[in-house]
Amino acid sequence: MSSLKNKTVSGLLWSFIDNFSKLGLTFVIGIILARLLGPREFGLIGMITIFIALSQSLVDSGFTQALIRKKDCSQADYSTVFYFNLFIGIILYIVLFFSAGAISSFFDEPQLLLIVQVVGLSIIVNAFTIVQRARLTKAINFKLQTKISITASLGSGIIGILMAYSGYGVWSLVFKTLLGVAITSLLLWIWNKWKPSFIFSRNSFKEMFSFGYKLLISGLIDTAYRNIYLLIIGKYFSAAELGFYTRADQFSNLPSKNITSVIQRVSYPVLAEIQDDIPRLKTAYQKIIKSTMLITFVSMIILAAVAKPLVLSLIGEKWLPSVIYLQLLSFGGTFYPLHAINLNMLNVQGRSDLFLRLEIIKKILAIPVIVVGVLLGIKAMIVGMIIISMIAFFLNSYYSGQLIAYSSMQQLKDILPSFILAIFIGSITYLIGSFLILPNYLILIIQLMAGGGLFILLAEYFKMQDYLYIKEIFLDKVLKRKND
Repeated sequence: MSSLKNKTVSGLLWSFIDNFSKLGLTFVIGIILARLLGPREFGLIGMITIFIALSQSLVDSGFTQALIRKKDCSQADYSTVFYFNLFIGIILYIVLFFSAGAISSFFDEPQLLLIVQVVGLSIIVNAFTIVQRARLTKAINFKLQTKISITASLGSGIIGILMAYSGYGVWSLVFKTLLGVAITSLLLWIWNKWKPSFIFSRNSFKEMFSFGYKLLISGLIDTAYRNIYLLIIGKYFSAAELGFYTRADQFSNLPSKNITSVIQRVSYPVLAEIQDDIPRLKTAYQKIIKSTMLITFVSMIILAAVAKPLVLSLIGEKWLPSVIYLQLLSFGGTFYPLHAINLNMLNVQGRSDLFLRLEIIKKILAIPVIVVGVLLGIKAMIVGMIIISMIAFFLNSYYSGQLIAYSSMQQLKDILPSFILAIFIGSITYLIGSFLILPNYLILIIQLMAGGGLFILLAEYFKMQDYLYIKEIFLDKVLKRKND
């Protein structure tokens, strides 16, 4: 038990460092680029995101999860997945290369032709990283992944900034993306000692594909859904309007999706180890949901409260239209980790069939939201996305709850105190900003200090168990590192 806890804590710590150091670098680099470039340049990249994201899902084909879930992977398993990923990556790049003209015509943006063909190279490069990442994740080795992520983010970011400063416009974003993937791939191969053998096992392929193909289809559906809004905005609105949306989306993703990513990366291999011990699995899962949602609720509601001074002080007046999008997306993002973690449990229990079924149902329900976006505008579309996110939680938690006897209502009861606390803190934080007549950067600092301070004060005063649990884990880890 202690061994599992130590692995979990170590994994969480390094995964948090990985995500949030990369997040910090990306955040700072993004601010600099947003000041050097305009909404249109970011909008052009947003237009092709769906095509790159779908291709990346196809390359993975669910094999990452299959490798992590399988308890004793052989060299044949790893080599088989590697060669399949690489083959699919090359095929998809060829398809994307010759589809670039059609994509350019669809958006009526001639500049996209060459952009698609260059950015598409990242698909092949990324294919080299899948097995390497799976091996490190399976071993819960996030320390090495952290070093690689920081190096890649810093290196590609510096080049992107220099290119933007030199007047390369959208190409600074293109080469920043491509260089980031290339550095990551290179370092994974240098620092992770695994090398493929000349083996392609049909039995290994069949075994893992039987689990992974459902995740592949689910991933494609989810990726298409998450990025279809970019396609719709790019098609029916302007590149600048898409730029405002993508910038707001990137800000709102900082807490919610990074927190979710950390928890999923660490919890999946850890929970997979105890997948047959249901009582122990439920206890661990309950702690994950409660602690994750406390952090998510507070961070996302505070983000919505400080949206205006954040945008104005960091990226300037020209990005002001993105404020309302950021506020709406921040509120909607509070529920994302909850339904994503419930989906993770289906994978832990090997129910990729349920995972696929749920993805299909939810995406069918989302079709009216897309129609609303075209007819009523972007704000109405985001409100629809929030409603779909809430429905997604109830669908996901119904099935995952049946597997471990942890129902939707039990989950809501567990996280309600955190939600109430976050709403109260967010309201106070917003009111403070409304009454202050100061430069935007000072308003932002005061609001963040007030919101963060109030959270710690109230959590300590009411002795919130979720807060104390998180505090205990990280204090133990810090003290242990000092003693070592």
